[in-house]
Amino acid sequence: MANIIVSACLLGFDCRYKGDGCLCERLAALAEKHTLIPVCPEQLGGLPTPRDPAEICGGKVIDSAGRDVTEKFSAGAQAALKAARLNRVTTAVLKARSPSCGRGLIYDGTFTGRKIPGDGFTAKLFLENEINVFTEDELDELENYIINQYK
Repeated sequence: MANIIVSACLLGFDCRYKGDGCLCERLAALAEKHTLIPVCPEQLGGLPTPRDPAEICGGKVIDSAGRDVTEKFSAGAQAALKAARLNRVTTAVLKARSPSCGRGLIYDGTFTGRKIPGDGFTAKLFLENEINVFTEDELDELENYIINQYK
């Protein structure tokens, strides 16, 4: 049995920037065998829901109104890491392409929908602290990883 940090929106919590969730039933079904720990780094960092969308640009997080919200994203990433450490988490499933949670591919900072290689603030911090990060687009890889780790 694994403890897995999961972006709360992927478990159906209404915490995304536009005030909705995006339940991933296949991911939620893992709760039958594993402990899923929901976190929303953006809310943990003090951002409201709903909120203006934000993207990473030049190492900072800027929302669509032009406000620098980097400190909130950094604080949320630190809070999520604290939750991971308290729960002895070594694996996370985070929301793809998010400026907090995206791993491998994020939006480019122009609010045009264009994607570029990169990691969100929380995903990057988790990876730096040896927490394996998957997205909802990589559930096959996650399941293979879990099988190999918890035989």
